[in-house]
Amino acid sequence: MNIEEYIRKNIDYSFQENELPFKIRQGKVKKGEVICDYNQIESKVYFLQKGIVQVNIENANKDIRIVDFFFENSFFCSYASLLTSAPSDVQIVATTDCELEEISAHELFQAYKHSLIVNQLGRYETEKLYLKRVKREKEFLTQTAEERYINLISANSEITNHLSIDAIAKYLGIHPESLSRIRRKSIQRIKKTNKLT
Repeated sequence: MNIEEYIRKNIDYSFQENELPFKIRQGKVKKGEVICDYNQIESKVYFLQKGIVQVNIENANKDIRIVDFFFENSFFCSYASLLTSAPSDVQIVATTDCELEEISAHELFQAYKHSLIVNQLGRYETEKLYLKRVKREKEFLTQTAEERYINLISANSEITNHLSIDAIAKYLGIHPESLSRIRRKSIQRIKKTNKLT
């Protein structure tokens, strides 16, 4: 899917080919490549066509935590840096080889001044991101690590094929050893359920 197809699918607005008031550039990044680094000012918005990216943050001890993953057909960037023009406090890294489309932040902000469709898209993405963050906060406050793991793989079944145990553990806020125990327990539970049916 590309940006135009995404808009047609998700925004209640019909538009003609080439009506979007910004240029869309194609890009590819290799697994492990940094898309936006710490202290870099975000200058683009990305649409992920293929692959997975992760958003990292460092604590005071320089330990890296993964605060988010983005999957295919998602917009992403260092949002706080984009909106404030301040240096990014997160790092965005390609977890797999990725294909993406890029929009210049300058062109996007210019488009907000006169384009209804760009404003609708911006609102849609902002609301989606907000709900995603609220859901994640609630999960951390109300669910066990095992429940959070089950939710993660239920929503993104391919995640275990592409992400290391270490990366998933960092996202869940637990040690890799704890995640290994949770995975074993989950597999045993699934096997028991299958035997009963």
